Amino acid sequence: MFDKEIYIKRRKILKEQVGNGLILLLGSEESSMNYKDNLYPFRQDSTFLYFFGIDQPGLTALIDIDNDKEILFGDDLTTEQMVWTGYKEPLQSIADRVGIPEVKTKKHLNAEVAVALMQKRKIHFLPPYRPEQVATLKHLLGIEPLIMPNLASVELIHAVVNQRSYKSPEEIAEIVNAVNTTVDMQLSAIKMAKEGMTEAQLAGNIQGIAIGAGGNLSFPTILTMHGEILHNSYSQSVLSDGSMVLCDCGAETGMHYAGDLTRTFPVSKKFTNIQRELYDIVFTAHKAAVELLKPGILFRDVHLFACEKLVEGLHQLGLMKGDIKETVALGAHALFFPCGLGHMMGLDTHDMENLGEQYVGYNKSIKQSTQFGLKSLRLGKELEEGFVITVEPGLYFNPDLINEWSAEKKFESFINYDRLENFKNVSGIRIEEDFLITTQGSQLLGKPLAKTADEIEELRLT
Repeated sequence: MFDKEIYIKRRKILKEQVGNGLILLLGSEESSMNYKDNLYPFRQDSTFLYFFGIDQPGLTALIDIDNDKEILFGDDLTTEQMVWTGYKEPLQSIADRVGIPEVKTKKHLNAEVAVALMQKRKIHFLPPYRPEQVATLKHLLGIEPLIMPNLASVELIHAVVNQRSYKSPEEIAEIVNAVNTTVDMQLSAIKMAKEGMTEAQLAGNIQGIAIGAGGNLSFPTILTMHGEILHNSYSQSVLSDGSMVLCDCGAETGMHYAGDLTRTFPVSKKFTNIQRELYDIVFTAHKAAVELLKPGILFRDVHLFACEKLVEGLHQLGLMKGDIKETVALGAHALFFPCGLGHMMGLDTHDMENLGEQYVGYNKSIKQSTQFGLKSLRLGKELEEGFVITVEPGLYFNPDLINEWSAEKKFESFINYDRLENFKNVSGIRIEEDFLITTQGSQLLGKPLAKTADEIEELRLT
């Protein structure tokens, strides 16, 4: 939990930006796994954490802008309940530490909302993304689930994005802690991997590092020899000589700030010649993208420039041809890079994604593309000082997509399909790091981690 004044200031700005009405912010509820009392690990809603800082289930906050009131609703545990959980501090005591003077039990929430509805006051709420939130909003507001997302408050979404996008020094320190733990996770995976192990063994080891550091994973680990499948999880597949492992993982601190790093390394001690050539192409694109980072530049332009660098490298390997800028403009490169270059990061790995990419990564002057590949770019707008973002170019050789495009002769004036036949089993390569946008440019967050092919191989040899 940060200092009380931080939360008070955040809520003050929120009220000023929303303007009028009531703000209903839902904390997360406990969620049962396979029977009622066997629970998934609790994760508090990130926006609730940002404005209230209280990391426990069963809470709802109501901010009455017009009357300048802030009320926290929740129930203290009974002595009988604490037989199972251990002692839990009274909610009023916790609320005092974040500057909330008024605490009421959950049964009073219905009455407060009912009065506001009767008075036809505006009640602002965010788009729900969990079934418990949908049920609560239906109960309180009488809104049917199918139309609920369309009735979420755009004013509140903008106000939340306007604050959470800019990371304070306290937040940066937390993110750096998360990234540093993520570096330890990556180092362990790179050094520990060997032929005959399973992907799951590696993934389990690095999750232990995240938990041991005081938090947990910031997202389900991607650890796979099939890196061409962008969000492939780990499996019981056995690491085999000649394959590459793509490890995309992140730690989350005890305060729930995220890290997110990707490295790709050979199961053998060294990359094959073709693996190294492709790795170097991705590294070149990564380096070129990072050099462009600064306030005022469209991240979409950084993405497109990185795509051009990928195409340049594929030209040299004889996999692509034709004008490079035209190739990227038409989207022919998306056969090899069908995703975006990066995203915002903070309390969420994909920061504020539950609020909608059109609000977080785009704005009135720049809209999200519908083109394959480019439509998956989560961040397109101008970078600003205080943003924390990822940069993660890659090359992916998906046999199914290659076969489909080849059969359709899609972009055949830009893609050498005959030559590509020999690359179908390459899988995928990604390099990802986390950056703070500063006044003059950018700052790499966290301690150094091997990145070049030589550095990766050196780690594999230790």
